[in-house]
Amino acid sequence: MEQPIGVIDSGVGGLTVAKELMRQLPKEEFIYLGDTLRCPYGSRTKDEVRRFTWQMVNFLGQYDIKMLVVACNTATAFVLPELKAHLNIPVVGVIQPGARAAIKTSRNRKIGVIGTEGTISSKAYPNVLKDIHSEIEVYSLACPRLVPMVEQGILSGPEAEHIVDESLKPLQHIDEMDTLILGCTHYPLLKPVIQKVLGNQVTIISSGEETAREVSTILAYGNLLFHGERKPNHKLFTTGNLALFQHIANNWFGYKIPHIKSIRL
Repeated sequence: MEQPIGVIDSGVGGLTVAKELMRQLPKEEFIYLGDTLRCPYGSRTKDEVRRFTWQMVNFLGQYDIKMLVVACNTATAFVLPELKAHLNIPVVGVIQPGARAAIKTSRNRKIGVIGTEGTISSKAYPNVLKDIHSEIEVYSLACPRLVPMVEQGILSGPEAEHIVDESLKPLQHIDEMDTLILGCTHYPLLKPVIQKVLGNQVTIISSGEETAREVSTILAYGNLLFHGERKPNHKLFTTGNLALFQHIANNWFGYKIPHIKSIRL
């Protein structure tokens, strides 16, 4: 099927998922929308997150998308079941794929999760992890300072290291923890800094790779894959600062994205 796949996020973080999707599905076209103007979602109420998420979904509706990827953990935690119930296309979130990857990786079943206040308070990750394996021990930590830092383009250097170190202090003394889930798609942009702070004994899990694998499986099972030949025309949209979004997107992908626009919802 020629139709594109929609990807939504509260800001630039979902680009980490989009990049992996494009790598694993090079023939597919993607329409990405990051709500950078109203980011972060983690401190928002559930009703706000729900309203903002539906506004993004309705915007993508004009592109007749064949699948929706919710690349925001907070939106996944709060709105995914509703989206699945009301949309007539497959909808994939990022929490279950990330949880499965962590369980596969962890040797001692002691897993940390960092995320926004909304994601952590929802207990979405502990619930999914324990549903899969009841003996998992989960150490959850909200890190509200990280998303604003990423949205400002502060991804490395002394300031980034200081904020990450301060944010992760409660986890730094848990010797048994061998795996950390980045429960926010902004956080992979800080992965080198997080790894430096926690040390190499902790395996860091980003949900992008596992989410892309799940998307590929669903497309194949539903006979939705594009089988022709084309150069995909990806489109990226932001609701906020266009220049900053372009800078972060081009740096993350490693090349200049030709179609990036600012829109209003």
